[in-house]
Amino acid sequence: MADESDLEKTEPATPRRLEKAREEGQVVRSRELNTFLLLAAGVGGLWAGSGSLYRSLYTTVHTSLWVDPRVARDTGVMLSVASRSVYNVLAALLPLFALLMAVAVFASVVLGGFLISAKALEPKFERLDPIKGIGRLFSAQVLVELIKTVAKAALIGTVSAMVIWHYRDQMIALMYTTPTEALARGLGLVALCCVLIVGSLAFIVLIDAPWQIWSHHKKMRMSREDVKQENKESEGDPHVKGRIRQQQRAMARRRMMAEVPKADVVVTNPTHYAVALAYQEGRSSAPRVVAKGSGLVAARIRELASGSHVPMLSAPPLARALYHHVDVGREIPTELYSAVAQVLAWVYQLRRWNSGLGVQPAMPVDLDVPVDLDVPVGLDPTGNAAAPAGAA
Repeated sequence: MADESDLEKTEPATPRRLEKAREEGQVVRSRELNTFLLLAAGVGGLWAGSGSLYRSLYTTVHTSLWVDPRVARDTGVMLSVASRSVYNVLAALLPLFALLMAVAVFASVVLGGFLISAKALEPKFERLDPIKGIGRLFSAQVLVELIKTVAKAALIGTVSAMVIWHYRDQMIALMYTTPTEALARGLGLVALCCVLIVGSLAFIVLIDAPWQIWSHHKKMRMSREDVKQENKESEGDPHVKGRIRQQQRAMARRRMMAEVPKADVVVTNPTHYAVALAYQEGRSSAPRVVAKGSGLVAARIRELASGSHVPMLSAPPLARALYHHVDVGREIPTELYSAVAQVLAWVYQLRRWNSGLGVQPAMPVDLDVPVDLDVPVGLDPTGNAAAPAGAA
């Protein structure tokens, strides 16, 4: 089953998958690169600072071996000499330690970047499963690590043997030189051996680093089903999104319907469309469309307007223009100012008449609606078939 799953993972990891793996502490790492950089830094640091390090250690050893009668009789002098010797040694080695620490940090982040993940420290009890443990022992990753270890040991052993064989005469000749000269030549041979051995590890690093990068990206690969599932999680399930949009439209429609009783007038088609207008003098520069609809929604708007005693005017061209060119909550365009002004004038006169003042006004006719804004019933503003009845 695991093999089939691996074969199905043919898609490269998405940025979200890589980021999630990074949060779990799964990044590219190469132990061979870390080892090589640390050894190279150590050998280079010792080579560059060998002179000052030798002088510091020589002075410390010379001072420590110098016979001072006070050391044997006074513990205070003994502790003072010991602490001074330790301080001198640490001061001499501190630059090397600082270099190794900096290189260790750099080596750990050079491939995968800097990462602090708490999830990587969480206990995973599935690692205690003996069956899975046996499976990991015979995995391809373990086989590759075994081959690398054997190859590294063989390479280092071969280089060391070749260096020793090549310099065997010089090493034997050290027995016939003075101690100081033998120490200097011996240290030089040891340093040369270290340089050659560390240099041989570069060959392993050049193979291991690309392998680790390729292996990591292969491990992160996803199946097509995983990609689809991630898209659903990031963008949302289409069915859920559809239900959310439906609920949002229902909520918006309820809010819109709540504005109908507050409207000044409802302009109708008279059956296809209904548009509710409101104008607050001093608060808005032009009348606003507070509700609109067609079909069943238009019928509901007319019903609410009738129940709330909101005046209704049958003006098909104006109703069509308002419905198709003005969104709910928006002010009417300047092209419709004249027509809507006639409607509002009729509304104000109707209010005076209802309060017992003046005479009953006549409904306005022949409103000034631009031809390019009037859309015939059954067509949208582009001349295509309009939305089915009932759409808001």
